Amino acid sequence: MDLYLDRLLNLPNTTVESFTEEENKITLKLRFLQDEITCPHCNTHGGKLKQNRPILIRDLSVFGKIVYLNTPRRQFYCQHCQRHLAQSSK
Repeated sequence: MDLYLDRLLNLPNTTVESFTEEENKITLKLRFLQDEITCPHCNTHGGKLKQNRPILIRDLSVFGKIVYLNTPRRQFYCQHCQRHLAQSSK
């Protein structure tokens, strides 16, 4: 969405999809740019997406406002080593 927000956050393979600003709170909705991950156990690329649910993470305040990151927490299943893998932005 906004390259400046992406650069400020500096989260790899993640972009800011949207943001909302209220009186004392800013919420940034994040999205992953890749649909697959590499298994840290067997180094196989891919994995089957089993679950995708958003979580709200409190970040550092900016300009006197509380900042929240609404980020997907994805869970994959590696068919090669048969393990479940979790992925989130932080």
